[in-house]
Amino acid sequence: MFGDSLAIIAFAITTCVTPGPNNAMIMASGLNYGIRRSLPHYAGIIFGFPLMVLAVGLGIAQLFEAYPVFHIILKIAGAAYLSYLAYKIATATVSEANESKGKPFSFIQAAAFQWVNPKAWVLAVGATVTYTTLGDGYVLQVIAIGIIFLIFGAPCIMLWLWGGASLKSILQNPGTVRIFNIGMALLLVGSLIPVFIELYAQFTG
Repeated sequence: MFGDSLAIIAFAITTCVTPGPNNAMIMASGLNYGIRRSLPHYAGIIFGFPLMVLAVGLGIAQLFEAYPVFHIILKIAGAAYLSYLAYKIATATVSEANESKGKPFSFIQAAAFQWVNPKAWVLAVGATVTYTTLGDGYVLQVIAIGIIFLIFGAPCIMLWLWGGASLKSILQNPGTVRIFNIGMALLLVGSLIPVFIELYAQFTG
């Protein structure tokens, strides 16, 4: 069990610290709105994803196995929504005071975002399938995975938020901030490439 816990911790750290939709968006939020205003967005990620792990581990994944069309519909909706968010990040209006107009994600928005985040689905399903065994202790195993993602994912996500906020003092020119936002939007779209390829294969195969 100890070895399994270490494996899950390593999995949680490496997957949470690497680029993905959550990290691209929280970094952009850190630059455009600062750490304090982005804290609800941050909290929505670090609490929303473990709750998603619990939901997936305790039954939703089985629903998709029984009705694959639901998964395809959700994947299409998620890819479309993330593409829209990438557009909003790239076209965010920046004032001369280097303050982006608009509002950062709220806690509820960030938590709900996990359900249309392809990387979140891959991690939630992958973790619960790989690191659990069916039996009397299955529910406790799923809960443990959720707790591990909460504890070890939080500092990983904070690194991206802090990194974005730290760039604020460097990127003083509104034009430079706009370039950064476009870069984050491209990173967000880049994270969707495997999803687009999979959807293309499903509809043409």
